[in-house]
Amino acid sequence: MLVKLSLSSMRKMFKDYLVLLFGLTISIAIFYMFQTLAQNEAFVEANKMISATMFVFHVGTFILGFITIFYIFYATSFIQTLRQKEMAMYLTLGAKKSKITQLMFMETLFIGIVSLVIGIIIGMGLTAVIADVLMDMLDFSAEATGFKAIYTSSIITTVIFYIILFLLTSIVNAWQIGKKKVLDLLQANKQEDVIKTSGLKTFFGVLVSIILMVIGYYTMIHIAKFQHFGVILATITIVPGTYFIFISFLPYFVKKLKQNRMLNETGINSFTLGQLRFRMLNLTKVLGTVAMLIALGLGAMTAGLSFYHNIELQASSFQANDAAIYEPTKEDIDTIEAMDVSEKNTYEYKLTNDGVFFLKDSLLEKPPLVPHFDRSMEAISDIQIKRVEEKLPASLYTMDGTEGEELPDKWLNAISLELNASYTMFGERTVYVVDQSHYENVDAKEKQVIVTKTDDFSKHVSSFKQLEERQQEVAESYVGKPVDNVGGKYNNYVSLKSFSSGTVFMGIFLGIAFLMMMASVLMFKLLSSAGADIERYHMLRKIGVRQSLLQRSIYRELFLLFLFPAIIGLVHVLIGMQMFSFILVEPYTKVWLPISIFLVIYGLYYVITVQLYKRIVLPKHH
Repeated sequence: MLVKLSLSSMRKMFKDYLVLLFGLTISIAIFYMFQTLAQNEAFVEANKMISATMFVFHVGTFILGFITIFYIFYATSFIQTLRQKEMAMYLTLGAKKSKITQLMFMETLFIGIVSLVIGIIIGMGLTAVIADVLMDMLDFSAEATGFKAIYTSSIITTVIFYIILFLLTSIVNAWQIGKKKVLDLLQANKQEDVIKTSGLKTFFGVLVSIILMVIGYYTMIHIAKFQHFGVILATITIVPGTYFIFISFLPYFVKKLKQNRMLNETGINSFTLGQLRFRMLNLTKVLGTVAMLIALGLGAMTAGLSFYHNIELQASSFQANDAAIYEPTKEDIDTIEAMDVSEKNTYEYKLTNDGVFFLKDSLLEKPPLVPHFDRSMEAISDIQIKRVEEKLPASLYTMDGTEGEELPDKWLNAISLELNASYTMFGERTVYVVDQSHYENVDAKEKQVIVTKTDDFSKHVSSFKQLEERQQEVAESYVGKPVDNVGGKYNNYVSLKSFSSGTVFMGIFLGIAFLMMMASVLMFKLLSSAGADIERYHMLRKIGVRQSLLQRSIYRELFLLFLFPAIIGLVHVLIGMQMFSFILVEPYTKVWLPISIFLVIYGLYYVITVQLYKRIVLPKHH
């Protein structure tokens, strides 16, 4: 009998359950994808460089799991709210409360298991697609590195996590229904909301919200000055500031809108604004939560994409030249000439068993480009690329000053970074910069190093990869042992790309999961209170208000409720991106892309909410 009742009610509320099923399925699919990308041990062992990326996915899984707990409890309570009257009817007809709680338990668990199966299947497909894209971006082959989209450990982890979560949710929902009286269930939608939107309390709340937001925004804009303390200060001011905006300012703002006579007396705006005021008390905390989670979701996407699009800019900020080619072969020279070269300098050096001797005159004749840092700089974009201007009056220099004079800072950077005269290239040898007379006394064959810079590094990455492979051979001949990499801009670029590729995928998918779940929370909250509005809409229809006007009122009311948290969340993100200005050259690179994704997801949930809300509150045509 319980099974028949359960199936009957689920068929009747199929569209409502479908929304819940969709949200849970997406959550499970993304959770499984994160687990699979993070747990492929053979893949991680085969690619040590990508281990940092895997850590990023572990972090993403933890965050997603935490927010999923909040989401599932909220989403399933929506179905429970819609069925309270039905539960009351069963109790009135003589059904035992224990049977009703069993019914709710079975339904919640059934939806959970169905979404778990579908979610894992979708997750497998999603993992395969995303892994291919990720491998392509990182220049890996999934087949060669042992990557598997169907991973037993990930399936087990996902199943255990969600089964426990669904069991807890089912028990809690059943317990909540069980402790309520029949009268409470019947009158669940008839609780009046009382709102205070004037007086000293409101003024104080608005003032506090403004002060907290100004402090938080100022801290984020000047994060280089505040550093770690700035992150803590921004968090403890913006979070309560956001809630104060929705608790104090928003109801006051809606009240002022309603007091605008021209606006209030147009059409049925009086009813629409009255509806907004009526909802304020129950919705303020939810809207504040949605605004913060929009900021987190959209911020995750924006930051992830920004990191990825800034890879080349970051690599160029810390290294002015693109490559230093020691003992260039004809093949190396042909590779360089095939690129769009904007800077090409050749320097002479000699190599002995104990040292590397650079000719000072050739360095001074064409001083290399180096990044110029200043302690007063607050953003990485303030770094300037200029030639070394410092003179070298002494006849002999070493990097640490153990022999002759110590190299000035700018020349030290030029030799060690731009010319890549590092331990990986020359081993234990001492690096010298000497004048002509010292240079001629060195009993060794003269060699050359070409330092080059192109107009677009990322356009010629494959060519720089070839040059890097050749330089590895040169380094191995110098140090007499295998060398993993010789440093330089290409290796910095690859390392940044490895980390940023994981960051961008975590950002996009974690952001999408956040946005979908949080838009669902707002939707479920609005729909769960829709029952209280049925009588109002039916009354307006009876006194002659056209159905089209009622529909327009719904569109406007829900649009404003979706709009308020969206604006606050978007402002948080746009100002919050300033926090990355000290590590990103252009933090707002292609910011339109994550904002577009957000607007599509948010807009879709708005349309779904409007359609479901209309189906609940508007009288049916006969």
